[in-house]
Amino acid sequence: MARQNALAKSSAKKAGAQSSPEGLREQQQQPRRNKPTDGPAAAAELDRLIHERIRLAIVSALAVNESLTFNDLKQLLNTTDGNLSVHARKLEEAQYVVCNKYFDGRTPKTEYRLTAAGRQALNRYLGHMESVIRAARGG
Repeated sequence: MARQNALAKSSAKKAGAQSSPEGLREQQQQPRRNKPTDGPAAAAELDRLIHERIRLAIVSALAVNESLTFNDLKQLLNTTDGNLSVHARKLEEAQYVVCNKYFDGRTPKTEYRLTAAGRQALNRYLGHMESVIRAARGG
């Protein structure tokens, strides 16, 4: 809001007029347009589910490993049980990963695998990120 007010005052001074409440209202109601230098809309299309740091790390780790246990992921990502559990659950709900729980003797084990939908989502995400990077570099 302060930025819009400063822009309105600057525009009014350039035009040799004082800023008025009507002029400010007009400027506030105008839709924001992308500049020609703005990158492609790929950034807006990023998969917000994967874009979160821990979830991206989980999906990336599973993309290069057939499967990983909960403890493997926890050590690899240097995170807490609760944090990993919450993020893994969100990926499960989206069907990006599948969780298999079993016992190894008397020890419970939890193993995660990336699904085909998860791999496809990761590839789409990486493609969008590459587009953003190319646009930022002017290519």
